[in-house]
Amino acid sequence: MANKRDLKKEVRYICGGLATECLLAADYVKGVDRNVMRAIVGKIAALQANALQGISFSFDKVASDFASAAEYNKERRAYYKAAFDSFRKKFNTRVQEIVKEMNAALPQEVKDANKEAAK
Repeated sequence: MANKRDLKKEVRYICGGLATECLLAADYVKGVDRNVMRAIVGKIAALQANALQGISFSFDKVASDFASAAEYNKERRAYYKAAFDSFRKKFNTRVQEIVKEMNAALPQEVKDANKEAAK
């Protein structure tokens, strides 16, 4: 399980990398609609802002609600694991949607060249 600081770093790295790819494609790939790529960068920025706000969640119970400290710690760990997993799943789903939009904005000849290079 990661902590909030590491998760926020991951979000920033992923969103920064996606935005960089869009801007590079807009400037250097012939046939790419620059306006579409720049709009996608806006979506990435919104994703990052929303994700960074959504990382802050907390366990709503206190140790005195449980019979022992071990039970409290077990429930607290389970809560944070579920919360982090849910966050990652939602974030990854949105990232995959953005990547599909990026790929759709590429011209067909670039897509074909990328497929050939991957072989």
